[in-house]
Parts: sequence; structure tokens; C-alpha cells
Amino acid sequence: MSNPLRVVFMGTPEFAVPSLEALAATPLGEVVLVVSQPDRPARRGRKVTPPPVARRARELGLPIFQPETLRCEDAFSLLRDQHADLFVVVAYGQILRQNVLDLPRLGCLNVHASLLPRWRGAAPIQWAVASGDAVTGVSLMQMERGLDTGPVLAMAPTMIRDGETAGELHDRLSLLGADVLVNALTPLSRGALTPEPQCNDRSTYARMLGVGDRRIDFGRTASRVVWHIHGMTPWPGACVTIGGETLRVLRARVAADVPKDSSCAPGRILAASPEEGLIVACGEGTAVELVEIQRPGRRPVSARDCLHGFSIAPGQDTVDAERTCP
Repeated sequence: MSNPLRVVFMGTPEFAVPSLEALAATPLGEVVLVVSQPDRPARRGRKVTPPPVARRARELGLPIFQPETLRCEDAFSLLRDQHADLFVVVAYGQILRQNVLDLPRLGCLNVHASLLPRWRGAAPIQWAVASGDAVTGVSLMQMERGLDTGPVLAMAPTMIRDGETAGELHDRLSLLGADVLVNALTPLSRGALTPEPQCNDRSTYARMLGVGDRRIDFGRTASRVVWHIHGMTPWPGACVTIGGETLRVLRARVAADVPKDSSCAPGRILAASPEEGLIVACGEGTAVELVEIQRPGRRPVSARDCLHGFSIAPGQDTVDAERTCP
């Protein structure tokens, strides 16, 4: 067997962990360095916490490097001194300059959570779900200076399941990405992978999500409302205010038997009981059932269970959530 490829792995969030674990386990590659973002204060308690990749690298006994930036000479020198065959980048969080891209013998590969050129950018999983895509997947891309514009070496498609949230799809794609990566190592080392240029005319952009994306637009059809809610779960979270209380909505489904009443303006509560569920009017005469919700300071529960002790009067209108979600 030929010598394993010397690999520098760059990644930060949980999505990248399965790819790191797969590289560390395969005899085809040797992870000589793991590069991740610095430890940062966590959301709750503001305790300084290592990112998931850095934490897992330490558990695996791998050398770890966590610079604020790769643009300084010290960082570049350290990367150069690894004499790597390959850089693997999985949601690292920094754009690599050309001098870094040029370092490894076999180039830099990126595991991207979409079927490129659809959903280039920061949040491909969330926007695939929020847009109602039927199919998504993982692309193994040869990196270049553009944002997710490089030629594609391998793809693995998967159907988006009915009712699947972005969080659930994230977990499936992270495992799929690890498989695609490891399966490509042997043909890559032999020069047997043919890079396929992307068709830029078919590209879409998955912009970064923000708190403004929490808003639920009930003026859209129920299907689109459901897609949006699931695309925003678990973060930033779709929210709505009912009766002065802001609720995070984690799951929803299109409601059947919508009352044919012209007075049911989008956003109006049509039903709110443990028997009927929490149903809100949407655009074009449709309605959505809010299936799983979270009240401030409470755990997520089914809306029907919540309505045993949380009174909501049918006929009132929802309000766009302006406060922080639970």
C-alpha cells in the first residue's frame, strides 16, 4: 500500500466532525494538523468553549492550531511546514487566500452541503429546506478563490424527507459528507477524479441567516410557511407573538379542512384547542397547524399539549415576533 496522504484538516462546527473522524480513522490519510477557529464564549453563561472540531481533535490526540486569522506570516509558515498532500476544508469559517490554496500538492478540497451550483454560501442546508427543495446533497469541490465556485469532483444526492427540519438534515448531510470525502481519497491520489466546472447560470446563493429570518410570513401559502419554519429550526428559530407572548415554532404542517371564510385573514388564529390543535390562517385560503412550540423559559412541547394550560382565543391575530425567541 502506498503511503497515506498527509492531510491538513480545517473545520469548526459540528457539521465538520464526522469528516474529521473519518479522516482520522482511514489508513488512506494521515491528519498532520487540525485548524479550527479559536475558543469563544458560548451563548449561555458566556463560558469560553472550544468549537466542536477543536474539542474532537484533542480527544483524538491530533495536533490543533486555532489562529484568529490565517493571513499572518506565522500561520502561513506553519501550514507550509506541514508539507501536506491535501487540505480538506469543512465549514472552517475563513476564506483562504491563494497562497494558502497553492500549498498542498493535490490542492484544497471542500465538503459543501448542497448540490452545487445550487446554494453556494453560508447556509445551504437551511435555505434548501426553507425553499421547499425536494432533493439536496453533498458536493466535494476543488477550492478556488471564488465563493463555492470551484469545479466539483464528486456528489451525493439525498431526498429531503417530509417534515424534516434543517437540524435533522444537517446531521444526515454531515455523515454523507464524510463518506463522500473518504471515498474520494483513492481516486484523487491516482488522478482519477475529473473536476466538473459548475454552471454559473444555475447558481443560487444561500445567504447567512439572522434574527430577521425568525419572522413567519403567514401571507404566504401554508406549504411555504411550513418550509420556512422547518428551515429555521433549530436556529435562528421561527417565532410568532400570540396574545403578547412570543413563541418559537419548531414544527408545523399544512392543516386540512380550512374554513372557507373570507374574514380569515392571514395570521388569524382559526383553532386553538388540544383537540383541534393550534391552526393559523395563511395566504390563498390555506392554513398551517403549529405542531411543536416553545414558550419563553420552557421546553419545547407539542402545541396540543401546551393548549391544556395555555389559553389562546380563536379569532385573534398573530403579531410578528420582535423579541428574542425562547
